[in-house]
Amino acid sequence: MAFLLYRLGKFAYRRRWWVVSAWLALVLAVGGSAVAFSGTLTNNFTIPGTESQRVLDQLKEDMPDAVGGMGTIVFENDGGTEFTAEQESTMTAALDEVSRVDGVEAVINSFDLARQLAESQAEIDDGRTQFEQSTQQLADGAAQLDEGQAQLDAQRAQFEQNRTLLPPEQAAANEAQLNAAQAEIDAQREEVAAGEAELEAGRAELDQGARTLAASSGIQFVSDDGTTAVASVQFADQIDAVTPETRQAVQDAANAATDAGVNIFYSKEIVQDISDIFGAAEIIGLLVAAIVLIVMLGTLVAAGLPLLMAVVGVGVGVGVTFALTGVIEMSSISPVLALMLGLAVGIDYSLFIVNRHRTQLLRGLPLDESIGRAAGTAGNAVLFAGITVIIALAALAVPGLPFLTMLGLSAAGTVAASVLVALTLTPALLGFIGTRIVSKRRWAKAATASEDAAQQHADHDAEAGRGWGGFVTRRRILTVVAGVVALGVVALPALDLRVGLPDGGSEPADSTAYQAYSLVGEKFGEGTNGPLLVVGALPETADDAERTDLQLDVADRLADVPDVTAAVPASVSGDGRTAIYQVIPEEGPASESTEQLVRDLRAQAAEIESETGVGISVTGQTAANIDVSAKLMEAMPLYLGIVVGLSLVLLLLVFRSILVPLIATGGFLLSLLASFGATVAIYQWGWLGDFFGVTNPGPILSFLPIILIGVLFGLAMDYQMFLVSGMRESYVHGSSARSAVRIGFSHGARVVTAAAIIMVSVFAGFVFSHLTMVRPIGFGLAFGVLLDALVVRMTLIPAAMHLLGRHAWWLPRWLDRILPDVDVEGARLESGLAPPAIDQARDERSPVIDQARDERVEIP
Repeated sequence: MAFLLYRLGKFAYRRRWWVVSAWLALVLAVGGSAVAFSGTLTNNFTIPGTESQRVLDQLKEDMPDAVGGMGTIVFENDGGTEFTAEQESTMTAALDEVSRVDGVEAVINSFDLARQLAESQAEIDDGRTQFEQSTQQLADGAAQLDEGQAQLDAQRAQFEQNRTLLPPEQAAANEAQLNAAQAEIDAQREEVAAGEAELEAGRAELDQGARTLAASSGIQFVSDDGTTAVASVQFADQIDAVTPETRQAVQDAANAATDAGVNIFYSKEIVQDISDIFGAAEIIGLLVAAIVLIVMLGTLVAAGLPLLMAVVGVGVGVGVTFALTGVIEMSSISPVLALMLGLAVGIDYSLFIVNRHRTQLLRGLPLDESIGRAAGTAGNAVLFAGITVIIALAALAVPGLPFLTMLGLSAAGTVAASVLVALTLTPALLGFIGTRIVSKRRWAKAATASEDAAQQHADHDAEAGRGWGGFVTRRRILTVVAGVVALGVVALPALDLRVGLPDGGSEPADSTAYQAYSLVGEKFGEGTNGPLLVVGALPETADDAERTDLQLDVADRLADVPDVTAAVPASVSGDGRTAIYQVIPEEGPASESTEQLVRDLRAQAAEIESETGVGISVTGQTAANIDVSAKLMEAMPLYLGIVVGLSLVLLLLVFRSILVPLIATGGFLLSLLASFGATVAIYQWGWLGDFFGVTNPGPILSFLPIILIGVLFGLAMDYQMFLVSGMRESYVHGSSARSAVRIGFSHGARVVTAAAIIMVSVFAGFVFSHLTMVRPIGFGLAFGVLLDALVVRMTLIPAAMHLLGRHAWWLPRWLDRILPDVDVEGARLESGLAPPAIDQARDERSPVIDQARDERVEIP
């Protein structure tokens, strides 16, 4: 591979005009495609197969009007007093305008609903009064009939006693009168019975209305103190398909109410805008990276080249991602992650090649030969490092979660573009730059060097023993123990890791979404911010009344489940077989009790069906978020196993050692757990929350752990490759194992440190992003890279390898024979030997070389 990349580098140098033109055409084509075909990004993190998604898909067929996206508008009286009639009128007019916005299906006017509930309560109260009056009237009528019956019975008894004394004609007439009176009383009794039946039916209807009203009253739309009101806006499409224009039109229409002295806040579903992925904080991160490059490379030209390469790679990778959003649904985090990784690895990969090229020029290599060798040596390491990152990101498809698959593939594609840019466009531009890649001061220093090469080589080992590398190798046992203990302490908070998806409470404190979330929680209860949707499968019923009673029975049963504040029948499908209930939890959507409530409802579904005959399922945004988080945590061990296995196999191939892969993988796991721990401490526990803008600590972003595993693994293997390949290179060229550690460290430490600082700077720029989902990702990656590069790769790895000595490179002979030699350090290229000759020389002389390294003797 080194020879192939060497030839590719020289080709790019000779045909540099062609290479630059091809990349320019590609960038323009991708940019045009992104503009022409890009679609809408989404925050719809769904996973097929979960209960919430299955029920939601069924609802789309049975009740399509019920699955449109919902947003909330919160009104607050600026004076802190009860709304006036004028304010209510102004807000009602504003909501009427909102209902006319294109894309809005319906608006639930809080004041109209509160008025309807109040009127319904008044009607029920009036109905109860009338019922009592009617009941009394019927009772009075029945008493009068009983009294009349008693009188009639007395008259009949007297008649029967005197019948024989009366003439037959008069007896018949009297009897007819008595019978007529009895018939009249009987008719009146029938009327009373009919009245009682009618009254009983009215009482049942009244009781049903009272139950319905009581259930509906579980959700308030105007606060008890009359200072706050919420209005729900239902969109025609799902919330992630609502266009920014529609969201803005809703806000413009509702803002008219501010003229009446009303504060208006919007939930994140209305105000979220995920179209802008690059802000001021990200630019600051790039400026820090530029400063590091200038300090390291000494010239603006040399410093600008890696930045330019990163921009080209990101432009192609992210541009393709945006172009595909027109035909593939992608989450808003996909281009952000691709941007973060593309900038970081794009700068680093180009930097490694440029640094190698500069070093070779200063040693006297011709320009074209130096470019070719830089591509064949440093470029070889870049290729394998890039392949590692690409495989780790593409493996995000293994758990089978669609949005995670697209996220991983888009980032992997951007990294692949960065690798291609580094291996082709970088050599071409190095040809245009020529010797200006090295500053005049460095050229002058190289020209005045008086020591001969032999003396420099003799002093190199002693020089390598100084500095940080010398310190950690001299104190190797203390360094290893201290490093492992320190990382273990930082990782401790990870034991309390909880995951979830962000809600309005995770937004910045000064944002309208956070204020709406907080105000609703304060005035109406935390659970109002995250209602659950329970879908009931109703059996056939004789009439509407029976169906309504059945609905209310289910609502009462749901309300009896612990941690439920209210259960309200919301709507019924046209065929009367599907009912939707809105269940309000005690606490917010990200709380542990709400997660447990979802599990409890599903666990009691069979019991509820046996009691009521109605089968229930739980869905809604809150339940879907909980399902997504649970599914991601289930997939994490599998993905971690894949990544660790890949790490061991890849490093075994690259470094031809058993212990080096184990040490490297162990270091990766330590830095990963420490990154988890720090992220939990800040974003879940709230430590340093004011500095990092964590206003409402809560669960960690559910897909953050799996992203950290993939990305940190790839980047950790990058630094392992760049640093330890230098140790391997020194070892295979005859240095003793312990000297090779110091020499390799001295060669790679400076560039690895600079690369780590650059990558940390780029990631840290996203810690203060306007997208709250991006912030913990940026922090986790920045802190993880910082720990892995500076603590693990620059401290623990050299100390552990120096401690192991030549045993670090031990490989069973049978395994040595069957493993392909990938020659990541470019030893064959440097020696100029053909691959078969190298293999033969290694087989024939390896025992002698091992003895020479151990005994520091001359190799025969």
